[in-house]
Amino acid sequence: MTQELVSLTIIMAVAAVSPIVAQLIPGKFIPQTVLLLAAGTALGPYGLGVIEVNDAVKLLNELGMAFLFLLAGYEIDPKRLAGHQGKVGLLTWGITLGLAWLVVTFLPFFTKQGINGVATVIALTTTALGTLMPILKERNLEGTPIGDAIISYGTWGELGPILAMAILLSTRTGWQTMLVLGAFLAICLLCAMLPTKALRTGHRLYRFLTENANTSSQTLMRLTTFLLIFLVTISALFELDAVLGAFAAGFILRYIIPDGSKSLEMKLEGVGYGFLIPVFFVVSGAAINVRAVAGRPALLVAFIVMLMLIRAVPVYVALSLDKRKNPLSSHHRVTVALYCTTALPIIVAVTSLAVKVGTMQSDTASTLVAAGAITVFLMPLLGSITYQVADVHPVTAVREIAHTPSDWLTIVREHAQVRALLHHQDRLKRMAETLESLEKQEGLNGLDSRRAELVERARLEIDRQLKELGLDPQLTTQLPHNYRYPKN
Repeated sequence: MTQELVSLTIIMAVAAVSPIVAQLIPGKFIPQTVLLLAAGTALGPYGLGVIEVNDAVKLLNELGMAFLFLLAGYEIDPKRLAGHQGKVGLLTWGITLGLAWLVVTFLPFFTKQGINGVATVIALTTTALGTLMPILKERNLEGTPIGDAIISYGTWGELGPILAMAILLSTRTGWQTMLVLGAFLAICLLCAMLPTKALRTGHRLYRFLTENANTSSQTLMRLTTFLLIFLVTISALFELDAVLGAFAAGFILRYIIPDGSKSLEMKLEGVGYGFLIPVFFVVSGAAINVRAVAGRPALLVAFIVMLMLIRAVPVYVALSLDKRKNPLSSHHRVTVALYCTTALPIIVAVTSLAVKVGTMQSDTASTLVAAGAITVFLMPLLGSITYQVADVHPVTAVREIAHTPSDWLTIVREHAQVRALLHHQDRLKRMAETLESLEKQEGLNGLDSRRAELVERARLEIDRQLKELGLDPQLTTQLPHNYRYPKN
């Protein structure tokens, strides 16, 4: 027990320090997740060896992964799946799966590396939506057109591989697999329908649960945790991956509470991101054999490149062909595609399963997990760069400079000002929405009134800058993200 406590103490010390370090890094371009993974690699069995991945830590690791996928499933709005963008996301993921199968099956490189199996195909089609959500929140992308597109395409990048794992990696025959999945689906439907019916009828039990949700009983939190562990246990009994049960629990929770619950969300995020999810990322890092990865650099680089070609390119093409419904600039489409190429949790799950059944070597699994860990750092970094570049409209700027080279400095400054205005408007919109919701709920107090005054001052400042640019504030109060500065 002492060793288990020592390992857990070190893991939680890493979890406590990581956000502080991430905050101190200039530009904040390294997500906390990357620091957790790096620390796990350095301190784990293949590094300094101070973290021992024993049974107790493994259990917490499984619960951390379960909470991560619970929150990922909870973020999915069923209406989004059935909507236009959801359908396009599903079609795009299907194309991604087909491309991955063709590449892994017929490209000699993968055959020589001994990873031309289904597990590799699935790993190349994934998006780490659960990992991306805190990053999107940190970078204020949640609720923006770009954030919505990332979630829409990323949803199928997470849900698709989970279903593919259950169907394609099963050791049962086809009809047995379908029978087991049917039974699991029936249990999930039962778990979703009973609370929904109680909610609609105003059942006494439902009233009790809601009335005691924020007392020491914490009824809704306990019920949610029970739902999660119950479905993960059912997954284990049916010999399905725990990821399926956890994701289903989050999806069911969103179905029961379609409009969400801020109180419950805060508690789930507190337990998840405050304790269990950092354990999962540190232990995932500890599973990476650095020597094995260093011995196969070609596989590491090739897998990351293939992720970008197989996952990012179809997403970019889909957004480009769907410009009427998703009028994003080319740079913003690149941003969405790069974010959707972030992969890790599914890679951890699928490679672990492949190693367990003997279809993949542990050294190969370490390399693929390391590649997934690198994407958690690399793809959001590249995405943030393209996002910042997009509003400057470099192509238009280059054309303008080519037309009047002597005015290059003025042109660059004007494009930078337009980008600043766009970002001001994003912040103003979010602040205005917050104030509006507060006013409806509780009325404005003194502090909120001061915030409203700041918003008004910022609006006046934007109008002043627009006039300096020669633009009419009355016509450009809703400056679109695809705005092009008029040529000289």
